Amino acid sequence: MVNIEELKFDEKGLIPAIVVDAVSKKVLTLAYMNKESLQISMEKGLTCFWSRSRQELWLKGETSGNYQHIVSIAADCDKDALVVMVEKEGPACHLGTDSCFTNPVYQSEERHEFSYQGLMQLIEGRKTEQKEGSYTTYLFQKGLDKILKKVGEESTEVIIAAHAHDKKETVYEIADLAYHVMVLMIEAGISLEDIHKELASRHVIDHKVKQEKMTK
Repeated sequence: MVNIEELKFDEKGLIPAIVVDAVSKKVLTLAYMNKESLQISMEKGLTCFWSRSRQELWLKGETSGNYQHIVSIAADCDKDALVVMVEKEGPACHLGTDSCFTNPVYQSEERHEFSYQGLMQLIEGRKTEQKEGSYTTYLFQKGLDKILKKVGEESTEVIIAAHAHDKKETVYEIADLAYHVMVLMIEAGISLEDIHKELASRHVIDHKVKQEKMTK
């Protein structure tokens, strides 16, 4: 662990803190901390920054309720910048958006950003907007039974491909299964955050079980 005294604060006693959503991995905001705000953040487990405009400590969410629960804090190789992984309550930006970074400057025509959260939003849009000719919309129109049937079929395809030791085909079929499971999640009102929390809780349980076995 890096000690606070090892960090390199600038001439104003500040260090940039890049806040990232621990679930979606989306960059939420760039803020600044001084030693005091960093210590408060670590003690409370909530992000606390130094407001350069107001010249005062700022506990994120204190007035808005949009708290950011800290998962981890890491320093870069030069120890002059921080990445703060958080689980957030509500939007990160004071404008009410999920992230402060919402203004595109450049987008490659050849490369495209992908995220599970983005795919979930696209799938959800196909349910609400009912785009004509969309396979996803077709699944929602047919209803739960059709979606469950496709999940079952794709599960079988994964098993067949994996049993044949065909890695390329297994990857392809797992992708198909993942997509149909995400359609099911939207239909059932289940979010990626719900799954993240469930898996995280199982990780803690698994860790405890391993510890218990080691002490016996």
